[in-house]
Amino acid sequence: MQDIFIDVRENELTLTEVLRKIEEIQSENPDLEIFLDGDEHAIRSRPRKGGGRFRI
Repeated sequence: MQDIFIDVRENELTLTEVLRKIEEIQSENPDLEIFLDGDEHAIRSRPRKGGGRFRI
């Protein structure tokens, strides 16, 4: 598992581009939760808990 996908400080991405990257990475890795970590300034991942998306 890769914990950090993109270090935002090292890239000149706009917020829209960051959000698109998160969506792209999430679609390629459905078993991971992909999120923007404000402390690390990076797009990171962690294993999903509960086996997938929330369903009603």
